[in-house]
Parts: sequence; structure tokens; C-alpha cells
Amino acid sequence: MTSILVTGSSRGIGKAAQAALCARGVTVIGHQSGPNDPAGDPAGDIGRIAADFTDPLAAQLLWEEAMDRSGGDICALVNNAGLFDANPLDSSDIEWLDRWEDTLRINLTAAAQLSRFAVRHWQKRDPAADGIRGRLVHVASRAAYRGDSPAHWHYAAAKGGMVAMHKTIARAYGAQGIVSFAITPGFTDTAMAGDYLESRGGADLLADIPLGRVATPEEIARIISFCALDAPASMTGAVIDANGASFVR
Repeated sequence: MTSILVTGSSRGIGKAAQAALCARGVTVIGHQSGPNDPAGDPAGDIGRIAADFTDPLAAQLLWEEAMDRSGGDICALVNNAGLFDANPLDSSDIEWLDRWEDTLRINLTAAAQLSRFAVRHWQKRDPAADGIRGRLVHVASRAAYRGDSPAHWHYAAAKGGMVAMHKTIARAYGAQGIVSFAITPGFTDTAMAGDYLESRGGADLLADIPLGRVATPEEIARIISFCALDAPASMTGAVIDANGASFVR
């Protein structure tokens, strides 16, 4: 039995991704940050594992538990878990540093740890008929390229690091049948983005999006599902924008 591990699957993009993958008949192992996260609908998966990524040991424990639940074979990893908390410049020194380190650990370091475990697992795994041993999907952000608000240096830095990590993995392990894809959404209609949209002017902010609306979690989930199941190997290293043309490269 092969499985896909999706982090941050209790809400927003991750929950939509879990549903999209389950609809394709995939076994999904979900993740939530703590026991009080909304449970969602676990139909079609084999359980959601609680792991708080502010704990340096959490990513390893999550991977080991996911491997156990999968029967020892995970074919794809979706790094989606994220934290989007403001970090005002005039915070106290210790508050500013604590918020920086929590955001980097949750948004980047945990993803790096899980990616490392996955790559090492796939290096020992037989390739599928298409030659692919494993697939990584990183949910980054438009902020990786465009930056973010003055209170979100840490978030932009983490997502920029995720994109750089993804490109490095794609170049380093493509010959071994390990492929990597990154998705850089703009604003998405999730609980995480809602407060930020309101704080930045709500509807007025939409004037910066030529499409005239933010993305839905289901739209991003469709891209995740494609990358985790269907994207050809030649696409490895690709960064897929989904921001309504609010930032074009």
C-alpha cells in the first residue's frame, strides 16, 4: 500500500488537498499541529497525526508514525503546513526573535526535515513504471518572489527558502527518479489569509489582483493533486504560480 503524507491537512489548502487526493482513490496520511485542530472529514485516509512543528523532534516523529501507518511506503510528500502570524518591527527584541524562529521552523525547517527523510526513503525504493521513485510538493507563496508586508519578513524569508530548497532537491536527485514541484499561491480564501486580507483593506486589496478575486483552496488543491500524481518527470524543478496575475515572472 502506497500513501501520500500531507502536512497541515486539518484546514484550508491542506484539507482541500486531502479531499482532492482521496477523491482520486489515494490513501492520505494527514497531519495537524495539535490535538485541538479541527478534525475535518477523515474519510478515505488512514488517520491524521498531531505534531507541533515548533518542537524540533516533531517532524521526525511525524515521519516515523506516517511510515508505520503506511506500511513502510510513502510515495509522495506534500509540505503544506504553515504559520502566518504578524511580527511587528516594534515588538520587543525577544518577541520578534521568537516569532521569527517559530515561523522559520514551521514553514521551512520542518519541511526540510521531512523532505530529507523522504529523499532517503525513496533512494532505497524501486521506481514506478514511469521511473519516478518519489514526489515532493512544496506549498510556498508568492511572497517568495514578491516579498510581503513589513510585519512579515519572516514569512517571506521562509517561503523564499522553501523555493530555493525545492530547486536544489530537483537538481540534486532528478537522476535518481526523485522529483520536486513547488506551488506559489497568492492570497487564498483560507482562515490563515482572512485576517490579513481584512487588515490590509479587504476588498480594496483585490484591486491588485487582475483576476478580481483570490484563489480558492480547491484551486490550489487541484494543482497539488496534479503534482503529486500526474506531473511528468520533466517538470521537476518547476515553480507553479497561482496568484490571479498579481505577480508575474
